[in-house]
Amino acid sequence: MADKDESEKTIAEDLVVTKYKMAGDIVNRVLKQVIEACVPGASVREICEFGDYLLLEETSKVFKKEKELRKGIAFPTCISVNNCICHFSPLASEPDLTLKEGDVVKVDLGAHVDGFIAVVAHTVILGASSGKKVTGRKADAMLAAHYASQVALRLLKPGNQTYAITEAVQKVCEAYKCKPVEGMLSHQLKQGKIDGEKTIIQNPTDAQKREHEKFDLETHEVYAMDVLVSTGEGVCREMDTRVSVYKKTDETYQLKLKASRTFYSEVRDKHGSMPFTLRSFSDEKKARMGVNECVSHKLIEPFQVLYEKPSETVVQFKFTVLLMPNGPHRITGLPFESDLYTSEHSIEDPEIKSLLNCSANPKAAKKKKKKAVKEETANMEVEAAA
Repeated sequence: MADKDESEKTIAEDLVVTKYKMAGDIVNRVLKQVIEACVPGASVREICEFGDYLLLEETSKVFKKEKELRKGIAFPTCISVNNCICHFSPLASEPDLTLKEGDVVKVDLGAHVDGFIAVVAHTVILGASSGKKVTGRKADAMLAAHYASQVALRLLKPGNQTYAITEAVQKVCEAYKCKPVEGMLSHQLKQGKIDGEKTIIQNPTDAQKREHEKFDLETHEVYAMDVLVSTGEGVCREMDTRVSVYKKTDETYQLKLKASRTFYSEVRDKHGSMPFTLRSFSDEKKARMGVNECVSHKLIEPFQVLYEKPSETVVQFKFTVLLMPNGPHRITGLPFESDLYTSEHSIEDPEIKSLLNCSANPKAAKKKKKKAVKEETANMEVEAAA
């Protein structure tokens, strides 16, 4: 175990931080372009394909000389609309979805450089503008998810416990009469591992509370903080949408079918332990045949497409955070335009309000401190001269 820990690369190394930031920059650029493509009349499948193409294109430009270094998609582009909670990324053989005005569109994607993963998710409402503000339950969910993610970011500090984040997210959502989606996990990220051991749970049931461990946050850890908020009960359900996103596990089994062996070997060579979509295989029909045996023997894990009730709305914000010695450093995510949303609810809890008033940017806090020290020094000099 000690050997394993010694060989594990963390953000204590500058080069590792650089690789995380590279992946983060790529993810932010791609996210921006994918969101620009989300317009009424657009095909969700085509936007997902466009997002994956951009992720591969952008990651191919870094570390060109290091042929052995793996890089690429860490999470395929998923676009989950309205009451769809997550993981919708349709295949060519499956029904597509056309975006329309007023849709609540969640974009979720990720990239990695040398196995160092940056993921992001962002929600937009099509047609929202300063002249056409969003009100009602959609606005409630947007503001609840945004402020819950901001509170989570401020609590992602070494020494804090994961359940402090669970509770704070719950409080923010309650203020907007919304619910965090039940049992959703935010994972610690490690090299080549998108679902590390340490997790932060949202809105756990009593059974999940008993089973789910509390963890302490530590310096030099990396987290994918994922906040999903519903206007409804926040209970996930599977519908008849077919899974298209999968991930290889560490299980072993001797596959019987040739199609399964061919598929599994391609997964191992092309994607390693990173999540992938069946769209990335040249023959989708063969891939769909091959994946079944792999899933039934737990060699491959499916990312189920989950839904809330049809009348409800789900909003998601996810970002990657490096727990640096000087504070949490968020490397993915786009600015939130809070002036587009008006809600009759607001946060009254003094503890949450004071957390939100703190700076989440360690550099900004440092600059303020430096400025204060400078001013104090200048004042002392003036007094001394007097």
